[in-house]
Amino acid sequence: MDKQHLKKISNELLKTFIDAGERSIKLREIGLKKEIKSDNTPVTNGDIEVNNILTKKIKNITPDIPIVSEESSSNKSNTEMNNFWLIDPIDGTYDYVNNKDEFTLNAALIINKKPELGIIYAPAKKRLFYTYGFGLSFELADNKEIKLTCEKKTGQNEVKAVSYSENLKPVISELHKKFKVTDHTKMKSSLKFCVVATSEFDLYVAEPRASEWDIAAGHAILKNAGGIITDFNGNEIFYGKKDFKNPSLIIKRSENL
Repeated sequence: MDKQHLKKISNELLKTFIDAGERSIKLREIGLKKEIKSDNTPVTNGDIEVNNILTKKIKNITPDIPIVSEESSSNKSNTEMNNFWLIDPIDGTYDYVNNKDEFTLNAALIINKKPELGIIYAPAKKRLFYTYGFGLSFELADNKEIKLTCEKKTGQNEVKAVSYSENLKPVISELHKKFKVTDHTKMKSSLKFCVVATSEFDLYVAEPRASEWDIAAGHAILKNAGGIITDFNGNEIFYGKKDFKNPSLIIKRSENL
């Protein structure tokens, strides 16, 4: 699938993401209906409705490409896929249900087990990020494309990290020391990938947790902006693994932080 085809798919999805994001906010204003799933994580009618909006549009655009979504059982037992969609309708459900603003809508197109196209929308922040090829990662702001290049914007002697928690586990603390992190900020959702791609932050490291649909869109956006994503051993990360589980992660704006 060439870049022009990927660009066309991306462009056709952007308005759908904005519409779905607006719907997620509206449902929250009305009052969400929340349930607890079998894995003890919350799900709301907002998650389900956003999932339906995104999957309907994606099926219309790419009917022959299977979809794996956090909120659907379809294709989750299939580990033989090379090309497929990964969707996390709402990442950061805790923020979503608690009227916070870092939750995101996510979709990534995996080609040959690598994320090539990705879209992330943070509707409460009105920040939309997307990519459809290397050197082609953008944030859309005021209807203008801002190209993301991972060029350093933090201070010369600063290394700013985002972290899953304010209280760092020992292995994360050691990696922060290794990379000479001077400051870290808690951030829950896939927005972490985007703020490294925009160079607002330099680094994110995480132990194995969550699932492929949580990181695939962000991986594509950051990778195509020039960032680096590996596991703790420096290995490239592929998608379509058993149970769609994530390995450890090191996400860097560049080799030289």
